[in-house]
Amino acid sequence: MASMGRYVFVGMCMAALVLSVVFYFFESPTEANLRAENSRLKSEYEMLSHRLETSLRVMDNIKERDDNFYRVMMQMDPLSRGQRLAGLDNESRYLKLNSMSHNELIVSLTRQLDLLDRQLYAQSVSFDKLKEMAERQEDKLHHIPSIFPLSPKTYTLASGYGYRLDPVLGSTRFHSGMDFAAREGTDVSATADGKVKFAGWKAGYGNCIEIDHGFNYMTRYGNLQSCDVTEGEDIKRGDNIGKVGSTGKSSGPHLHYEVRFKDEPQNPVNYYFMGVSPEDYERMISASENAGHIMD
Repeated sequence: MASMGRYVFVGMCMAALVLSVVFYFFESPTEANLRAENSRLKSEYEMLSHRLETSLRVMDNIKERDDNFYRVMMQMDPLSRGQRLAGLDNESRYLKLNSMSHNELIVSLTRQLDLLDRQLYAQSVSFDKLKEMAERQEDKLHHIPSIFPLSPKTYTLASGYGYRLDPVLGSTRFHSGMDFAAREGTDVSATADGKVKFAGWKAGYGNCIEIDHGFNYMTRYGNLQSCDVTEGEDIKRGDNIGKVGSTGKSSGPHLHYEVRFKDEPQNPVNYYFMGVSPEDYERMISASENAGHIMD
């Protein structure tokens, strides 16, 4: 009997060993399914990670272009990181993910990435169009008269735009620009980018400069002491183009300044929107409305 017991014990040990070997080296159907599922999930996770990395690179590219748009086009500071990530520091919004199965999580992530891809593409296309439009607009802004033709504190507004008293004729007549009284020899600046259309003597204006700014804009600077540019010369806003004088029909040293759009005279006071505070602008409007007699 003792011998029989030993055989039984040895047999059980051998069976246990065989089962251990079987379980160790051979998968059960459940384990095989789990391994296949894990492999599938791993592949899908890697695919989603790759798509996410691509989307983040696109987002970085849009951010860079956006920063450049704010800095260069709009002359403003780009958005801060905090502004871009606003609302993403709330961890509670991710708690619901803990209750989702792997399949539900992957389906949800896939849908969100699909939406993100579409939004990124649309945003990128829209941004390219906006940037192109802004660049065209920026070029136009450089060519629209927008500064004073004389430096601050070098002039006194003598006559505004509109009907004013002509001291020579002794009656009122339409004044197509503004007259700035200043010392003879004071530098006169171009008020926008453009090309010199005319530089020389013009009846009534004396020494006169006309600049074609494109986009149907033209400015005229009259009664100058000298014209320091030549016809056909390219001009940038702020360039010195001549000096205040009293040539032509003039009652004293001054600059006669005109802004024309489609060859129609415009009130220059509406084109002083750069480098001037709202308070100074209001004072200029008031002064132009009350300015006295014409100096030319």
